[in-house]
Amino acid sequence: MTNRDDMTLTSSGYYVSQEAPIHSDNPVSTPTATPPDILRCAYMELVVTDLAASRQFYVDVLGLYVTAEDDDAIYLRSTEEFIHHNLVLRKGPVAAVAAFSYRVRSAEDLDRAVEFYTELGCDVRRNPEGFVMGIGDSVRVVDPLGFPYEFFFETTHVERLSWRYDLHTPGELVRLDHFNQVTPDVPRAVRHYQDLGFRVTEDIQDDEGTVYAAWMRRKPTVHDTAATGGDGPRMHHVAFATHEKHNILAICDKLGALRRSDAIERGPGRHGVSNAFYLYLRDPDGHRVEIYTQDYYTGDPDNPVITWDVHDNQRRDWWGNPVVPSWYTDASLVLDLDGNPQPVIARTDSSEMAVTIGADGFSYTRRDEGEESMPEYKQGEYKLGHQL
Repeated sequence: MTNRDDMTLTSSGYYVSQEAPIHSDNPVSTPTATPPDILRCAYMELVVTDLAASRQFYVDVLGLYVTAEDDDAIYLRSTEEFIHHNLVLRKGPVAAVAAFSYRVRSAEDLDRAVEFYTELGCDVRRNPEGFVMGIGDSVRVVDPLGFPYEFFFETTHVERLSWRYDLHTPGELVRLDHFNQVTPDVPRAVRHYQDLGFRVTEDIQDDEGTVYAAWMRRKPTVHDTAATGGDGPRMHHVAFATHEKHNILAICDKLGALRRSDAIERGPGRHGVSNAFYLYLRDPDGHRVEIYTQDYYTGDPDNPVITWDVHDNQRRDWWGNPVVPSWYTDASLVLDLDGNPQPVIARTDSSEMAVTIGADGFSYTRRDEGEESMPEYKQGEYKLGHQL
């Protein structure tokens, strides 16, 4: 249970503590094997049902660069990337995620990945030639939470396009920033990823200690992945970063000009969690893509953990704008290593949508005033049924 006495309430309205105040009652066992040394999230392999429609969205609209393509797959990268790709679009019968892929520090870390996940009894497969073009010796696993993870070190280098200003667009996507995973038991996920060396930077809880989401990082930013509470395992979103918030506004303008504003699910806006400027889009298959910028450095060993109250109206949007219900309910299926959709397990803990948007939801702008700090039309974060 969360003890607020162990946290410091800041002038910005969130709490800080030195260690992540998250404890699992049903933890994944901690292997004796050394975990692989993960550097960063590197790419995602997405299965799409219409490769041409997806190419138009990711290349023609969002401006990702094509490294290679054939009739079955397209390999895309962002401006600052020098490895072969950040996104693989693979044609398939069911829209889903085939791999959340991480780069590790050395080739020896692939041996460690095999030992770590074999000890946990996971499905572990290694391909010295790589599972996709441009990636060498790789290990793929279905982790204890049901997610398909990949680890690799060897990769083909390609030209970094940061200096090719003649190619840049107003909404330039400069790098892959993070993944977001939907899982029924957030504390269980946090504990397991801490065993992999991830550190928690922020989380959302209530006074009773229910954990609704947590952000975890390997590189020194807010996150490489996040665990969002919900029915899972599923993929909530994959995020690409821009340099400035005006790049995000340019993407919105472009979508409007193309009469594709229906691709915008939420935003643009400013998050409370992460402090980042954001935009959420849905691709032709419904996969959610976040465009993200201006979070903060987290690399110091004593970087404090931020905890947000689930009823704080500004945790998800710093300006207090409502979160559309689809953002809480919709997510992409994930596959096992044979390409079959993983079964989705229902969350049994309270849902963030139910406690903040549902009929009994209550939120606040100023905690000491409670829900009365908000005008009536905003109480309950625009309760379901109050939206036009």
